[in-house]
Amino acid sequence: MAQPQPNILVVEDDRETRSLIAKYLRNNACNVTTAGDGREMVRAMADHRVDLLILDVMLPGEDGLSLCRKVRATSQTPIIMLTARGEDVDRILGLEMGADDYLPKPFNPRELLARINAVLRRQAAARNASAIEGATALTFQGWRIDFRLRELRNPEGAKVAMTSAEFDLLRTFCERPGRVLSRDSLLDLTGARNAGSFERSIDVLVSRIRRKIEPDPQEATMIKTVRAGGYMFTPRVEAATVEAVTAAAGN
Repeated sequence: MAQPQPNILVVEDDRETRSLIAKYLRNNACNVTTAGDGREMVRAMADHRVDLLILDVMLPGEDGLSLCRKVRATSQTPIIMLTARGEDVDRILGLEMGADDYLPKPFNPRELLARINAVLRRQAAARNASAIEGATALTFQGWRIDFRLRELRNPEGAKVAMTSAEFDLLRTFCERPGRVLSRDSLLDLTGARNAGSFERSIDVLVSRIRRKIEPDPQEATMIKTVRAGGYMFTPRVEAATVEAVTAAAGN
């Protein structure tokens, strides 16, 4: 499914610079609103959903650092600061005021776009991690793992038999998607070390889980082996909706 275009607000008093940034971002699948000072910024944020704020430091009236602090006091909207001054003290001040990134002028528009994408990815990952942390059930590629019922259901809704050790290991993977986990850390995270298990036990459990969830266990794509590292769970993991959990409980 295509990702929605991010809504970017560019706050820059120089008309030419503002127009160039807006044109480049629009040509790269971004929705862009512009403002020339703090008052226009406030109106734009009230009228539009803003996914990321590009904020120049040197603005007429209230400067960008003050505006950054005010935005951060009431919102977690990501902020990238722009300034013609590249000294470390200005960069540090911007970050201390709550900016997520900082780019000195002059800059390559491609670098600005790369930083925008990086900040948005970090924010999305943080939101997902927060949702996962408090969830009682997670989904991945149509599968659902329910922590309260301690059960796994396949995309067709059928319950898949699992041992307690297999369930604990899969849960550990699902709660830490996209991270390389060593065998040693998996022993600690699953509590298997206390049960007298050893690193080879992790390999055996991974092999069993792969046979249950992988389309081709010999060419695993969900639980990948990382050479000299351990394992990584690759699917996108999301908290199961209340409706999905309720429906599953009725089956």
